[in-house]
Amino acid sequence: MRKFSRWSSIVYGVLIYSFLYIPIFTLIFYSFNDSKLNAVWKGFTFDWYIKLWSNTNILDAAKVSVTVGIVSTIVATMLGTFVAVGMYRYRFRGKGILDAMLYVPLVMSEIVMGIGLLVLFSMIEFPLGMGTIIIAHITFCIPFVVVVVNARLDGFDRSVEEAAMDLGANEWHTFRLVTLPILGPAIAASAMLAFTVSIDDVIVSFFVAGPASTTLPLQIFSMVRQGVTPEINALSTIMLVITLALVIFAQRIQLKKTTKKVG
Repeated sequence: MRKFSRWSSIVYGVLIYSFLYIPIFTLIFYSFNDSKLNAVWKGFTFDWYIKLWSNTNILDAAKVSVTVGIVSTIVATMLGTFVAVGMYRYRFRGKGILDAMLYVPLVMSEIVMGIGLLVLFSMIEFPLGMGTIIIAHITFCIPFVVVVVNARLDGFDRSVEEAAMDLGANEWHTFRLVTLPILGPAIAASAMLAFTVSIDDVIVSFFVAGPASTTLPLQIFSMVRQGVTPEINALSTIMLVITLALVIFAQRIQLKKTTKKVG
C-alpha cells in the first residue's frame, strides 16, 4: 500500500510538472527551428534571434515595457510599503473598510479596471501615452506590494521598535534602521512581483496605451494574431531567461543574508 501511495505521488508530481513545463520547453525548442512553421522541424538555427535584434518595433516596445516596469515598480513599492506600515501601526475608524478596499483591485476584472482608467483619463482630458500606462501600472501594482508586506508585518515584533526608541532613536531613525531592514526581504519580493505583473500586463495597457507607447506584451499580441513565428518564440525565450536570472539572483542574495544571520 505504501509503495502504491509513493508511486502514485510520483506520477501525480510528474504529470503536474509536465503540464506546467512542457509548453515552455516546446516554445524554447522551436525558437531554434529553421522554419517559419512551428509544426515542422527543419534544422537548428540562431537566425530568429538575429532577426529579433534587428526588429525595431520589438526593441521600441521592449524599451517602453522596461521603462514602465522600472518606474511603476519603484513608485508602487514605496507607496505600498508606506501604506502597509501605516495601516499596521495606526488604528482609526473605518480602517477595516479601507483595508478591504486595498484587496479589491486584486479580484477585480482587469477589463473593468482598464475601462475605468480610460474613462478617468478621458474625463480629465489626460492624453494617452507613457504617462497613463505608468499611472495605471502603479495603480494595480500597489495592492500586490501591500499584500506581501502585510504578510511580513503579521509576524513583526513591535518590541524591537520600542527598544530602539527607548535607546533614543526617533520614529524616522527607527523606521530606517530597524523596521526597514526587517521588512527588506518582503519589500524586495513585492518589488519583483510588481515588476513581473507590470511587464506582463496586456489588458489594462491595451486601454490606456497611446499609439506611440506600445508595450512589449501588446506588440507580441499583435504579432500572434498574424500567426506564431519562431521570432516570437525567440523573444519569449529571452524573457524567460531574464526572469529566471532575476529569480536566481534574488535567491542568492536571500541565501547570503540567511547564512550571515546563522553565522
